[in-house]
Amino acid sequence: PPCVLFLCLPAYFCFLVTALGVTAGAHRLWSHRSYKAKLPLRIFLAVANSMAFQNDIYEWSRDHRVHHKYSETDADPHNARRGFFFSHIGWLFVRKHRDVIEKGRKLDFTDLLDDPVVRFQRKYYKSSVVLMCFVIPTVVPWYLWGESLWNAYFLASILRYTISLNVTWLVNSAAHMYGNRPYDKNINPRQNTLVTLGAMGEGFHNYHHTFPFDYSASELGLKFNPTTWFIDFMFWLGLVTDRKQAPKEMIQARKERTGDGSG
Repeated sequence: PPCVLFLCLPAYFCFLVTALGVTAGAHRLWSHRSYKAKLPLRIFLAVANSMAFQNDIYEWSRDHRVHHKYSETDADPHNARRGFFFSHIGWLFVRKHRDVIEKGRKLDFTDLLDDPVVRFQRKYYKSSVVLMCFVIPTVVPWYLWGESLWNAYFLASILRYTISLNVTWLVNSAAHMYGNRPYDKNINPRQNTLVTLGAMGEGFHNYHHTFPFDYSASELGLKFNPTTWFIDFMFWLGLVTDRKQAPKEMIQARKERTGDGSG
């Protein structure tokens, strides 16, 4: 029916916004500082991040930095060596391992709270989540074209939220267990095509853990990476500066030294 089509389109749009709030925002901008974003873009990414409802930017970035620093150890919040279920969703059901807390305290996160956008989102996080993740995706289809609140709530809000959560979690689970390792065969993260397609270009995970500072989170020019396209478009608009990249010579040398020969 037309109403289903009209509801699927805004649901997918919300999914894209949600994904960018995590991939371009909490991940590549705030966790890794792989590029700089001007205030209007940071505000948009913070709003999009609230729609994602995956903890506020500060908490998300804090946990992600600990994950990179202590990957696949007890200090890794979603240690993949504890199995697929734990790294995918189980880590959210239990208390953090004491190593996560103890070693995490040794890292410096002051740069995150130096950003007024991060502080504002953290202060008003709960109300912003209710508004962005649930109210707006439900009310807009109802108000603009008369969709039932029930349909709008369960499709554009709940189903979209569920899918976006699991797509993000697949980066922690599947992309740490299944795939090839052309850049560093000595670490768990892998190149996973299915995760790349679902997570807006975040599945080139062996590359990302080898060169975490690279704004593209993949070898430039490589395949499908909508988050990189978005950042490049924002650069063209003048809202992004200082995109960090791994030089091709560095990438090639690392492939030859530690790769598994698949790249």
